[in-house]
Amino acid sequence: MQIDWKKNEIIPVIAQEATTNEVLMLAYMNEEALNLTLSTRFAHYFSRSKQRIWKKGESSSHFQEVEDVLLDCDADTIILKVKQHGVACHTGRKSCFFTSILQDKIILDKEVDTDAIYGVIDTLYHTIIERKNSTDEKSWTKKLLNNKNLMLSKIQEEADEVCVAINEESDEQVIYEVADLAYHTLVGLGYRNISPDRVKQELARRFGMSGITEKQSRVTKNS
Repeated sequence: MQIDWKKNEIIPVIAQEATTNEVLMLAYMNEEALNLTLSTRFAHYFSRSKQRIWKKGESSSHFQEVEDVLLDCDADTIILKVKQHGVACHTGRKSCFFTSILQDKIILDKEVDTDAIYGVIDTLYHTIIERKNSTDEKSWTKKLLNNKNLMLSKIQEEADEVCVAINEESDEQVIYEVADLAYHTLVGLGYRNISPDRVKQELARRFGMSGITEKQSRVTKNS
């Protein structure tokens, strides 16, 4: 049985601990990610938010060593039987499935402090996404995500305050205002489900290009 990639460009993949059958995470693969997984025997996925192939553990070193690949009867879902090195979840928990709806509580403790691994921007973005999916109406982040006009006005306000700070205030105040702008901009990315990794990819694409060349490429692209 073969996967019909013309019908499904990406398919869901369940990563399962080979020795215990514990479900660790759900991700997605395109054909290239599956081929990389099969050839290297380490899990590779396609990130819909980052819009790129990523190797599990590329930032954290918490790799998934693949022991078997199971295809379902409809040939559109995969189970990876893996040996998990470290933890599977970016929160530092063994499994991404750690919240019980029936019990209304978190049932798995963190095993690893992942903040230092992923960096403050990625950690903050993940926190924003968690707030987006939470029921905590007291959260300022949740309030911004639920009110687009408020969110957009805050981004504009913070951008203006950065300009004022750069022009006439102390270095410390510039840093403070830029941090505010970065937070509110990340909330905007979270609202659109755009990973900051895609901004990094765009910056990397521009690296080495002059400003004039980069602007000309955008004009050509949009014409």
